[in-house]
Amino acid sequence: MKTSIKEELIGHIEDKINDGILTNDNKDEWHYYCFNEDYYIIGYYQASEWLKRHRIGEFEAVEIVKNYELEHFGEFTTDINSESIVNMLAYIYGEELIYSLNAETVFQLKNELKEL
Repeated sequence: MKTSIKEELIGHIEDKINDGILTNDNKDEWHYYCFNEDYYIIGYYQASEWLKRHRIGEFEAVEIVKNYELEHFGEFTTDINSESIVNMLAYIYGEELIYSLNAETVFQLKNELKEL
């Protein structure tokens, strides 16, 4: 995961903490609430700009999503458009980020994010 993406996703997770969406009671659902409950990026243009900002080519992005889905779900089902691909990338990278941490509480999560 590129540093720019990691920093952006850390900010997104911190926003969810500050908004009270992530709690100690829903720890098993932190990834869901951050990256699956709603779209991360809305709009094709905004998604295309996100890819450019993070220097990810369209074909590279599709390949990352395709490989992830084939490995985890056995099939590639995400629509091939910038919005769907970017939202799936956020899902994938968000999963990698959240599950790389050993936080058991929101307080620990916040502290571990600051250390990254």
